Amino acid sequence: MEISVLNIKGQDTGRKVVLNDAVYGIEPNDHAVYMDVRLYLANQRQGTAKAKERSEVSGSTRKLGRQKGGGGARRGDINSPVLVGGGRVFGPKPRDYGFKLNTKVRRLARKSALTYKAQENAILVVEDFTFDAPKTKSFIEVLKNLKVDGKKTLFVLPGADKAVYLSARNLERANVMAASALNTYKVLDADVLVLTEGALNVVEQNLNK
Repeated sequence: MEISVLNIKGQDTGRKVVLNDAVYGIEPNDHAVYMDVRLYLANQRQGTAKAKERSEVSGSTRKLGRQKGGGGARRGDINSPVLVGGGRVFGPKPRDYGFKLNTKVRRLARKSALTYKAQENAILVVEDFTFDAPKTKSFIEVLKNLKVDGKKTLFVLPGADKAVYLSARNLERANVMAASALNTYKVLDADVLVLTEGALNVVEQNLNK
């Protein structure tokens, strides 16, 4: 699949790049996509929920009533879970929600996501660019030139670029990331994927290892 290379003014440079079929033209695997998105969302969870159990609640340990003959449940001290204000049974504890997912499955998921974007003609390729200093107005101008303003757009750069990142940080529907950090969730979440020429090479190298 051939795509014309644009500059940041939205003009055709006259050059074309070929999207590698091994990355942008595979048979998508929906289950791999599901697992990779699930892993990404799981890793976003803080996992800091915590409830006090019986041994952690502040209160006397004096046994409130006799063991038998009271007509109700055996409740022990005032920290018993059967009493209001007592500890919680099997409450949440701080934990890591992440899980293991094989590297090959993750690569397959990202190739599948990129293939879906290629099928939707939602990929743009632009020349490598940067800004002299962070300026949101300059980034908005790029969005307008590429005719993607108003759409949820993901810009993929060959590496970290602080000036470009800070220029887009205040824009709700624009996201900037390095090619090495590209993930399935971000690709699918964007309406349009804007790849620089340098990022295109990095993505293909990373996914064809």
